[in-house]
Amino acid sequence: MTQAGFVTIFGKPNAGKSTLINALLNFNLSVVNRKVQTTRDRILGILTGENYQIVFVDTPGILEPKYELQKFMLSEIKTSLTEADLIIHIVDALNINFEDLKKVEEDYKDLLQNKKRIIVLNKIDLMKKDNLLPLIEKLRKEFNFDDIVPVSALENENIEELKKIILKFIPEGHFFYDKDTLTDKPEKFFVSEIIREKILGLYHEEIPYSVLVNIVEFKERENNLVYINAEIVVERDSQKIIVIGNKGAGLKKLGERARKDIENFLNKKVYLELFVKVRKDWRNNAKFIRDNMSNNIPS
Repeated sequence: MTQAGFVTIFGKPNAGKSTLINALLNFNLSVVNRKVQTTRDRILGILTGENYQIVFVDTPGILEPKYELQKFMLSEIKTSLTEADLIIHIVDALNINFEDLKKVEEDYKDLLQNKKRIIVLNKIDLMKKDNLLPLIEKLRKEFNFDDIVPVSALENENIEELKKIILKFIPEGHFFYDKDTLTDKPEKFFVSEIIREKILGLYHEEIPYSVLVNIVEFKERENNLVYINAEIVVERDSQKIIVIGNKGAGLKKLGERARKDIENFLNKKVYLELFVKVRKDWRNNAKFIRDNMSNNIPS
């Protein structure tokens, strides 16, 4: 008998969704950064054991959409909840807000009803242990979760226990993917995410949220060399100037940092070319978002 199912990880920005999925997979699948909106589309991470396959779905943070990119992100959340066999609602245990939690339950009740659900209390390494049990008891009284699991995704605390609990809710079934498959995304998707991660770290204020990374060319050449041409799309000329930096210094630093991580990821030498392109107000262009986000879908 084998088990196979989809588990959607769902929660507010900065609750630790991407860190949790990386810990569950023991693999750095998702961009992890303290800036909100780090995850923009859903990413599948596949954990396969001898008799089970769990397909984790990392989703964008819960948000009130204000422009087309955020509407796309919200649609990714809703699709992931609809398809889930189990929903993990992750919250920051240090900053849990019961009114916010009730609002999420109400806003998404049509998608959450009749679903098995676990609430994961993350970041317990930062809280006093005496405060944990009363918090769990209050959640039991006020909500109808199938289980409550405290963890520290960053410190890998209680992650193995969480895996055991997840397996209780995974249905019998055949595997969806080959046993050695880690994700549904192609290599070029992760290359674009590595570049975007460096942008999130290097630039501040509006720049990271106004950037889309598009892999124009990804080719393996002789001598184990990979040639990558990537566009960094921004919304305004002023942003382009900031990304490029004085005499190209900003773009050079970005390229150097990204290339090192891409080489580690691919385990190959990389020649990386970066170009900055202005696309006015792209975050409000539904067709542009649809076309370019689909660039991340495996062909």
